[in-house]
Amino acid sequence: MPSKTLSDSIPLPDRKRLPPLLRRAWYGLNQAFRQRVAHLEITPDQYSILRWLSEGDPRGLTQRALTDLMASDPNTITSTLSRMETAGLISRKPHELDGRAHRVRLQPDGANTLEKAMAIAIELQETVTAILPPARREKFFEELEAIADACAAVAERPSKKRS
Repeated sequence: MPSKTLSDSIPLPDRKRLPPLLRRAWYGLNQAFRQRVAHLEITPDQYSILRWLSEGDPRGLTQRALTDLMASDPNTITSTLSRMETAGLISRKPHELDGRAHRVRLQPDGANTLEKAMAIAIELQETVTAILPPARREKFFEELEAIADACAAVAERPSKKRS
């Protein structure tokens, strides 16, 4: 059996590569959703925040928790929450135990917006996943979740420096 050479490991245009495929899928899905929820005057990130709040602690989530759930940075989340608070979608109140933290809560307008956006999200997901046979869809999500978990795990491990 011939030994593997450096040229064998160079990705060719017809070879499947995870990063560009994930990026292309995410970009297309994000843009399609952005267009479909524009009339609700929210962004995909704002939708995600509304959804995390609806599924989280009824007392509200801290900004830190939302930052972690969104895999974002604190400044981005703070500015997004400020816009959402101004729009009446959420409220921020001081945390009852941690004077440095705030609890973010879903407001009635946010819950109404979430309900409308969620119907759009579900329809979009069904449209996109319709290319898979129904019996494969659940397996696809399980495999995609495993890939996401593996990506998160390697991001948490320090990389070995090459000399």
